[in-house]
Amino acid sequence: MVAVVMAFSSEQLRIYLPPIPASGAIWWVGFSGGLDSTVLLHALAQLHLPVHLRALHINHQISPNADAWQAQCADFCARYAIPFHAEKVRVENTGKGIEDAARAARYKVFEKNIAPHDVLFTAHHANDQAETLLLRLMRGTGPRGLGAMAAMRALGAGSLVRPLLHFTREQLEAYAHAHRLVWVDDESNLDDDYDRNFLRNQVMPLLQNRWPKFRHKWQQTAELCAQQESLVEEIAHEDLLRVAPIIERVGQSIDLDIFSSLSAVRQQNLLRYWLRLLNHSTPEQLHWQQIEQQLLHGREDAQAQVNWGDVSLRVYQKRLYALPLRLPEMTLQFKLLDVDSKPRLKINLPDVQIRYREGGERCRPAGRAHSQTLKKLLQEYALEPWLRDKVPLVFSGANLVAVGDLLVCADYVAAEDEDGYRLIWQ
Repeated sequence: MVAVVMAFSSEQLRIYLPPIPASGAIWWVGFSGGLDSTVLLHALAQLHLPVHLRALHINHQISPNADAWQAQCADFCARYAIPFHAEKVRVENTGKGIEDAARAARYKVFEKNIAPHDVLFTAHHANDQAETLLLRLMRGTGPRGLGAMAAMRALGAGSLVRPLLHFTREQLEAYAHAHRLVWVDDESNLDDDYDRNFLRNQVMPLLQNRWPKFRHKWQQTAELCAQQESLVEEIAHEDLLRVAPIIERVGQSIDLDIFSSLSAVRQQNLLRYWLRLLNHSTPEQLHWQQIEQQLLHGREDAQAQVNWGDVSLRVYQKRLYALPLRLPEMTLQFKLLDVDSKPRLKINLPDVQIRYREGGERCRPAGRAHSQTLKKLLQEYALEPWLRDKVPLVFSGANLVAVGDLLVCADYVAAEDEDGYRLIWQ
């Protein structure tokens, strides 16, 4: 149950702070200079806690006033003897809107500066939480999205804490006036072309007039959804262990038969959880329909794939693969060894070259009497089809001598009593 706080103060803030960190850890405050972050930084400073308190300002260089805001933030921190660090970022709209691009740039800087055991505080409050909840509803979301902003989560090597989620902007503004604080007013906040501003300026006042306590009620909803999501993730974790994930040469794979035996609801839950762990974007309902038709219920065809965002799902030999949409560049290393359990390539071969498949290549693997086509060998060695055109072929002159790190052709294997190269393709 969410406690309804009648007024904001430093002592009320203390209730929502994490434990005092180990010696040397830093408490950063994301400090834009606006009302919310100014109140948060001031209130933290008033507590005189035994922590290293610092302000981190991101200059997005969007507004013509950006440099003046940075100077104002620096002056505020100097007044209260708070170390101040500012970084300028370049915001590029990649199609999701300038707000999303600015947030991405901001959090990239946050993660870069947060060391292990450090905490970054942001000044998101109950009004922000209500706006986030409504925006996610408008976009279509499940319990994870309805959980809105978490009060605490991991951020880079440290953690992110939002201690103001139980306080409204009106309460923060009352505190600011009581302490005669001065803050930055971003002129873009009046532009209703931005979805969040439209909600803040047009929709929320109507809700406030009709249901004065709706923000606290919505915060309760967000917390209940977050609890539900925690339970759902526990189930997804157990299911992920069942499908036996394997780290592949590129990406990861899971057991397709076991995955297919789960109910559709658990399949979707597991897939979203697995892809989040791999830092991939998660599928929308349209993608899920394609996954069912092409990968789960279609014939096993290594050419079938379902792509979105930064991820590609494919099937091979009864396993479901999650791959980056753009396969990474791969390298072939020659490691000199005197002994190894795998066949090693002879050293001092003349005219060594690295090439790629053109068709018609043949090799006689060590221990075999006859050569085979490279096409059949790659199938036999179960190299994933999407990597077969990328496997590096080692030639000595016109002769194929090794295929990636899969095999060494028989005539070019180093003897047991001589040095040889162990090939590593990664």
